[in-house]
Amino acid sequence: MDKKPFIENDYLLQKFEGKGGWTYALIPEVSKEKRFPFGLKKVSGSIDDYKLENCTLMPFGNGQLFLPVKAEIRKSIKKEAGDWVRIILFAEEIPEIIPEEILECLKDAPKAYQRFKQLPDQEQINQIEAILEIKKQDTKVEKIVRLIEKFNY
Repeated sequence: MDKKPFIENDYLLQKFEGKGGWTYALIPEVSKEKRFPFGLKKVSGSIDDYKLENCTLMPFGNGQLFLPVKAEIRKSIKKEAGDWVRIILFAEEIPEIIPEEILECLKDAPKAYQRFKQLPDQEQINQIEAILEIKKQDTKVEKIVRLIEKFNY
């Protein structure tokens, strides 16, 4: 069975202003808060007839994501900023959203890990992001310990 694309539409190529500005296609249907952890998403697919593999949708800064379109791609499809392109994207599976340092701690408490993995994806993401936002290592460790205690009942 073939995978169904999560994006299949026509998009306007745009360019960030200034020297060295990227050419990109804004993908407004996909917001990082609703679909993808940590604001980035690996995708594959095509732009016009050019095959895309292991590309990353990146945060635009307003909750939307964009697809950078390299010069090599633009040259191949003979298009530049101001032109419309057909983009088809498939999500690449990300096997684990838990950073290694937190994963190791959770796996030391199997009951907590099992309960954590039963949370909806967005709740897992919220818990992990709350830990990753902490700058001080001691405070981060305390937050991980509290997370494990919360789910190790």
